[in-house]
Amino acid sequence: MNALAVDNLAVTIADKKIIRGLSLTVPRGEVHAIMGPNGSGKSTLAKVLAGHPDYVVTQGKVTMDGEDLLALEPDERARRGLFMAFQYPSEIPGVTIANFLRAAVQARLPEGEELEATDYYAKLYEKMELLGMDRSFTSRSVNEGFSGGEKKRTEILQMAMLEPKYAVLDETDSGLDIDALKVVAHGVNSLRGPNIGILLITHYQRLLNYIVPDHVHVMVGGRIVRSGRKELALELEERGYDWTREEAREMAHT
Repeated sequence: MNALAVDNLAVTIADKKIIRGLSLTVPRGEVHAIMGPNGSGKSTLAKVLAGHPDYVVTQGKVTMDGEDLLALEPDERARRGLFMAFQYPSEIPGVTIANFLRAAVQARLPEGEELEATDYYAKLYEKMELLGMDRSFTSRSVNEGFSGGEKKRTEILQMAMLEPKYAVLDETDSGLDIDALKVVAHGVNSLRGPNIGILLITHYQRLLNYIVPDHVHVMVGGRIVRSGRKELALELEERGYDWTREEAREMAHT
């Protein structure tokens, strides 16, 4: 099956257990949302999938379309089709968005194959129009002096240009006002389809008003304690996370 599959994963950082036996499958063509309180391990999961060196996997495995993801370097994971939108994107002074994206797209081509400039810019402008971005944006340095909304929109533009098989969006909604949230959600929704699996990591239900997930998972204490459809997110909004913490405690003792 074409899927990003996490099986019984356990992760530590500086000898502290963060993720404790987590299992999750995101098939291509589906949008899955992970919700949970602060400190539940949501962003740790994103960093492990991306290949952050500070996190140590002590148990379990992660596969992408059947291939061992954890055996690959971060750049190899990206070339295989994994995309990560970060909660706090880095600034890259002196590197324009146009040149940055061109290098990223070129890096995915087979060795010896050159990216045609006319094809590249045609695609870039098409995707920018989709996201409601002005063409002058491409001459700015990556994320330098950007608002929160501009940074997140740039992340979605990268996703649109790279056309990954799987995209992990780590709290893409953090720091966004409602207008910026709608623009980012429109961009993500325009990229949905049978060829991409999307994992949304969020703290709040409001993002899911605009990007309606196929499945919602509740993560507490480093585990998935409940899974369901979009209605589960509404229940969390109404009841908070306290009831899920009790379930997490029960799981820990089983």
